[in-house]
Formats: sequence, C-alpha cells, structure tokens
Amino acid sequence: MNATFHDLDGASVFITGGGNGIGAALTAGFLTQGAKVAFVGRSDATPFVDEMEAAHDNRPLFIPCDITDTGALHAAMDQAVDAHGPLHTLVNNAANDMRFNAMDITQQDWDESQAVNLRAYFFACQKAANLMGTGGSIINYSSITYLIGSAGMVPYVTANAGIMGMTRALAREWGPRGIRVNAIAPGWVFTQKQETMWATPEAKAAFLDKQCLKRFMTPQDMVGSTLFLASAASAMMTGQTLVIDAGVASTG
Repeated sequence: MNATFHDLDGASVFITGGGNGIGAALTAGFLTQGAKVAFVGRSDATPFVDEMEAAHDNRPLFIPCDITDTGALHAAMDQAVDAHGPLHTLVNNAANDMRFNAMDITQQDWDESQAVNLRAYFFACQKAANLMGTGGSIINYSSITYLIGSAGMVPYVTANAGIMGMTRALAREWGPRGIRVNAIAPGWVFTQKQETMWATPEAKAAFLDKQCLKRFMTPQDMVGSTLFLASAASAMMTGQTLVIDAGVASTG
C-alpha cells in the first residue's frame, strides 16, 4: 500500500522528462497525491496526459521543451507557475545515458552529454530557487553509475558525480532560504528504453546477481522516495543522496 503525503495535495510540481520511463511513474505518483503537475519533454505526451487524467481525475500540464535550451526551460517553468501557482517541488529527472567507448568520445559527444545530464539540471535548479522564494524541495536524479564506476559511459558517469556535488553545494547555499536540495541515485531501473537498448538477458542476470534484493527494479520503485523528499516528512533532510538500488552500491 502506497503512503499518502497530505501536504502534497495541491502542491505545484515541475518534472523534467515526466512523460516516459521513471518520469512517467513520478508524474502518476504526484497526481495520486493530488499535486498539480507540470512536466516537459521533447516527444508529444498528449496520449499520456489523457491517460493520467482518466486514471486520476487530475490532468497534468505537458509543455514541449528541449531542456538543453535554457531559455525554453525557464519559460516552461514560468508557464507551470502561471498555471499551478508558486513552485513547491522541482524534480530533475530527464537524462541520456548513452554508451561510449572512452577512446572514441568526441568533444561534441562530451558537450552534448553534459548539456542534458548536468547543465540543464543546474539551470532548472537556479530557476526553481527563484520561483520558490522562501521554501521548497529540489530533487535531482543521479545514478549509482558514479558510485560503482560504470565503464562505457564516462560522460554520463561524470555528470552524475557532478549532480551529487552540485546538490550538496546548493543545499548549503539555499538552506537559509528554506529550500531543500537532495538527490536520488537509482540502480538499474528497467524502463522501456533500457529493455530496448541495453538490457540483454545476460546483462540483467549479471546485475541481479549484484543486488541484495533479488527483483528487477521498475520505475514504480522510485516513486515513494521521491514523494518523501518532496513532502514535509523529510523536512530536515537536505544535501543528501538516497541510493535506491536494491543493495548494489555501498555508501557506508
């Protein structure tokens, strides 16, 4: 049975990449709590929005946006606030975990990866802090790829290390304003993209062997921790990274 966080009822929430994968599960999770959700993505999400309205009697606001266009991202966040009121929660979720042989990475590959996986995160945080005023929750999605040093995806791993460092620095800087900044580092969550592109039976079995909990992770497994960090239940948590990975990485 899912927990209910009563203070999220009516809260204004903005999610990047909220129309598919983990982001779609997060959108549904916040809608279930009664939150007013706006999300951005590059692909048309109208069918998903219709589905969410039918399921939850609560229609999210979809704003088409490439988050690497900082001006467009900020305009989308302004549009969300105009529609839903002062921002309560930002969830930086959109990412691109493309694989590269380190010796083959070009400067363009590097810059494009950092633009979506790190730069957009910072400028969304910066805008959110302006829209929140005197309090709110920022949740940055990172990854255990940094904690375990995953090979074959150096730009993405580097960006996720940066997300954890940025989260700690912003928590320190904005704490006096009542703005909390935390991160979530998932393990391997089997979204449709992962299943299509990289999740071979052999790779899945090998990763499952590393987990303490012997069940493949799904997007729904990320919802509870995100709602917790958005709510007053975590009121004195900031600068933290929650590792949700079924026990792969040790942070002690």
